[in-house]
Amino acid sequence: MSQVIVGESAQTRQLMQLIRSIAPTAASVLINGESGVGKELVAQAIHGQSDRAKQPFVAVNCGAIPAELMESELFGHKKGAFTGAIADHLGKVTAANGGTLFLDEIGDMPMSMQVKLLRVLQEKVVLPVGSNQPQSVDIRVVAATHRILEEEIKAGRFRADLYYRLNVVPLKVEPLRERREELPALIRHFSKQFTQLDSPGIEFTDGFLQVMQRYDWPGNVRELSNMIHRLSVLYPGQTLHMNHVASSMLPAGMSELIHEDPADEQGSLFDIMMSDDADLAGQEAECDPESIIMHAQGFEDFRQRGQSLKGMLSDIEQDLIQRALKESDGNVSRCAKLLRMQRTTLIERIKKYNLNMSAA
Repeated sequence: MSQVIVGESAQTRQLMQLIRSIAPTAASVLINGESGVGKELVAQAIHGQSDRAKQPFVAVNCGAIPAELMESELFGHKKGAFTGAIADHLGKVTAANGGTLFLDEIGDMPMSMQVKLLRVLQEKVVLPVGSNQPQSVDIRVVAATHRILEEEIKAGRFRADLYYRLNVVPLKVEPLRERREELPALIRHFSKQFTQLDSPGIEFTDGFLQVMQRYDWPGNVRELSNMIHRLSVLYPGQTLHMNHVASSMLPAGMSELIHEDPADEQGSLFDIMMSDDADLAGQEAECDPESIIMHAQGFEDFRQRGQSLKGMLSDIEQDLIQRALKESDGNVSRCAKLLRMQRTTLIERIKKYNLNMSAA
């Protein structure tokens, strides 16, 4: 398979060990996990490490097929079996003969189809719609669901006998939020996968990576893959800072984390240049303080004004905070977001400069 399972967490190592153990057998497997965790990837790994690897791997999303079409899609039909059946149709089960049939979202299969599927699994024969000639099939079934099937059985939405037929070997794929340590490896993998030809993949600053590791990824690995793909298209080969990416290009929950903790991982201009132990000389190559001040405020050379750089920056910071307070009507949280400062840091600055927090 061209796709691989990426990750070195304890959960992933245990999962890979289970895959290696069960792949050579004929046992049915039931994979449980949230949407987007990579259940089909696990099924492909089981197939790829089995003696059926050179035979078909056929995937069926049971939640995506209309109930009235599911029997035909799974078992096939004969020409003329129903209106619109203009030719014989080979079903997914027959197409997987000799290989592996992956039934994704098995928990969404209608009860009426569960009975028919159970018969196929028990008798190893399939009967196309409109035919009276059963066809023998040799398939290994791997099923997956994000639902808790035990609860579905209690609610009368899933057959217990089918559950026990499928759940010979249960596997659980943990959500991405439970294995955050794998994020850097997954990001490198997807960055390489989605890079343009002969171009380096995108990278992220430490601050951006920290925000990504704090995010819960409700869409799991699929959501991460989509985001890396999107950013690879928009910013090919770049090293991305979270302030460089438009909020609309990021998951909403991640944008909220950035606003909650908006401080630049490299420090703001004031944090870098006003710190008593800051190495100003080391910063000159990246940002020229004099140019920044003169371009932003129109001041002449600060040394000719008889004022220190630190003092001048203090005046600028005080003015900017006062303006932001006015624009936010004195709301400290909104003001902090405007200035991309920590709320606690802003409160300290307001106290330091004895600023008026009421709207002017």
